[in-house]
Amino acid sequence: MNKNLLSFDDALARLLDAAQPLTETEAAPLLEADGRVLAAPLLSGLDVPPLDNSAMDGYALRCADVLAAGTRLPVSQRIPAGSVGHHLAPGSAARIFTGAPVPEGADAVVMQERCERDGDDVIVNHAPRDGENIRRRGEDIRAGAEILAAGTLLTPQALGLAASIGVPRAPTFRRLRVALFFTGDELADPGESLKPGAIYNSNRYVLRAALERLGCAVTDLGIVPDTLEATREALRRASAASDLIVTSGGVSVGEEDHVKPAVEAEGELGLWKLAIKPGKPLAFGRVGDVDFVGLPGNPVSSFVTFVMLVRPFILKRMGCADWLPRRIAMTAGFDWTRPDARREFLRARIGADGRLELFPHPGSGVLTSTVWADGLVDNPPGQMIRPGDVVRFIPYGELL
Repeated sequence: MNKNLLSFDDALARLLDAAQPLTETEAAPLLEADGRVLAAPLLSGLDVPPLDNSAMDGYALRCADVLAAGTRLPVSQRIPAGSVGHHLAPGSAARIFTGAPVPEGADAVVMQERCERDGDDVIVNHAPRDGENIRRRGEDIRAGAEILAAGTLLTPQALGLAASIGVPRAPTFRRLRVALFFTGDELADPGESLKPGAIYNSNRYVLRAALERLGCAVTDLGIVPDTLEATREALRRASAASDLIVTSGGVSVGEEDHVKPAVEAEGELGLWKLAIKPGKPLAFGRVGDVDFVGLPGNPVSSFVTFVMLVRPFILKRMGCADWLPRRIAMTAGFDWTRPDARREFLRARIGADGRLELFPHPGSGVLTSTVWADGLVDNPPGQMIRPGDVVRFIPYGELL
């Protein structure tokens, strides 16, 4: 491998070393907190559930009163969810519904499918065990317990957990402000007519959506003309109200690649050539006090570089405690007999037999492959792959 190429691990380490987490915090309403990061742990002020309650629609009773199937008991009360019954008299049963508090004196709930109603009585066709179909007080969460740690990226299920303890607002870091723009006179937005030599700007739609899914507040400056002054002006505008600037295209050293000299004129820049495929060029630096990342223009290169390198950097900047995607050991169902000297991220999907299939055309401009795939195979430099080999697979659920 070329000594001038920076390894993936070294590039990631440099990015993470430079990532300074946000410090400003906000009390975010739960309904607006998806994708935010907790700035402090959430502690429960109550037991969940707060009372023993029924896990089934059925009949609450005493096990001692039903020693054999076919026992008949009078139904003494009806307890729907949201109400509280009274003490259960010995030798009787209570009609009860899912989530309703179990009455004092009852020690089991028999589901309605195992019972027959006969007027004011119920015939219980099952001898229950103690605690059957009862959710015990605090079995999910105990009062005083930490339910979510500081640095947790809030997901829909985490928001539900916070709501279950009655928290209306969560202490979060503010959203990371990201300015986004694209360079290249060949680019057009969907809906515009394509002039000769032009292409539609797919990277705008990939990167903006990916940033918003991460919970960033995105300022989209669109396509910037391919001139040094226009690029410098875009950088100045972008840096005025953002924490991070992300661009795509123009990070090479050609005559029409103006991002590198523009960033150097407005701040400082390191241009890295990475030992990864797809990928290779990545620019990282600062414009004033604002971080800058310049991604390659090829669609797949831009996508892979973003999810594998820029995403962890952003997560750390957001205050997340966990930045890196999990790699899952999976079985290959394909041949990869001509590996590259660089670390490869191969687009793959899970076949009907549970083994991974490889997209047949691995070029860096084939955006179709990113939709076809279920994730990326992280393949070490020079590593051949044969059917049956175990590989490291990163599902898109870990990346997007």
